[in-house]
Amino acid sequence: MTETADLFSPLTLAGLRLPNRIAVSPMCQYSSTDGFATDWHLVHLGSRAVGGAGLVIVEATSVSPEGRITPGDLGLWKDEHIPKLQGIAEFVHGQGSYIGVQLAHAGRKASMAVPWEEERWMPPEEGGWTNVVAPSEIPFADNYPKPYALDKTGIRKVIDDFATAARRAGQIGFDLIEVHAAHGYLLHEFLSPLSNKRSDEYGGSFENRTRLLLEVIKAVQEEWPHERALTVRISATDWADGGWDIEQSVELAKLLKQGNVNLIDVSSGGLVPHVKIPVGPGYQTPFAERIRREANIPTGTVGMIIEPMQADHIIRTGQADLVFIARELLRDPYWPLHAAADLHKQMSWPVQYLRAAGSGASAREAVLLD
Repeated sequence: MTETADLFSPLTLAGLRLPNRIAVSPMCQYSSTDGFATDWHLVHLGSRAVGGAGLVIVEATSVSPEGRITPGDLGLWKDEHIPKLQGIAEFVHGQGSYIGVQLAHAGRKASMAVPWEEERWMPPEEGGWTNVVAPSEIPFADNYPKPYALDKTGIRKVIDDFATAARRAGQIGFDLIEVHAAHGYLLHEFLSPLSNKRSDEYGGSFENRTRLLLEVIKAVQEEWPHERALTVRISATDWADGGWDIEQSVELAKLLKQGNVNLIDVSSGGLVPHVKIPVGPGYQTPFAERIRREANIPTGTVGMIIEPMQADHIIRTGQADLVFIARELLRDPYWPLHAAADLHKQMSWPVQYLRAAGSGASAREAVLLD
């Protein structure tokens, strides 16, 4: 972590050596039926690998049917999900990129309509479900379902579901797992005292509220090859009084480092609605920098990172080790290639695109372009 690096320096995480510090942030596509990946996912993820990202992370992928945000979520709760994802992983590898998967459980934010429809709970007759769960019986908002508080059997099932999904991720050939403990989903709900009002060993103190996440990490590692990378996405703060905050995030990161987690992907918010978040370019990066410095663990940063010089500055100044790009990569799948040109770095376009890139074209190819 002390070496001088830039956006196009390689990064080693466990047994992986990423060719650059640009990661495709996991972005839900809500384009699945019964959890299955489709050609949309192949094109969406594959085009970002063609565009030069060193790491491509598959969207929040539910470890159980009831853990989906919407009926359109991707899943990894049965073996039948494996083949299509294997094909996607093979294509991404063929472009020289690494691929990871974000394992998730939506908790009390489950069984909702896809985001381009009205925000509402989806009943079973419309493809939703009633067994929405959380640490406590507190709904996210008025138009969200009231969840059931998980009992010990339910908690054990969650842990086992994450572990089994991790085993399938290994069979698929994913290089990295990211455990989703952010954005108000189940593991984050256990972390925050605003959503966790339990009085047993999973609630109350910091030690108790972090217990489920640490047990999930341990269970995942038992199914995950040690040479592959394991990361965790957290919300560094709830942006709300009395909630999860950066100080607790630093302490959690220290525990995760002891548990052999390779990197903390630092985001924020999502636990409670209607909070005031000072959104702006790189607004979450200070959290990643503080966790990196105080917990002495590699971090990734995400949020309103748009310009190549901005991303490069984050890496060069040691604010984070990896830059996760989200919306800008939706607008421009070839952002890494364009960033390399802007920063005067050598990066090869796919041979199929060399003519359009303005290099390597023969006289015959030039004629064919006219």
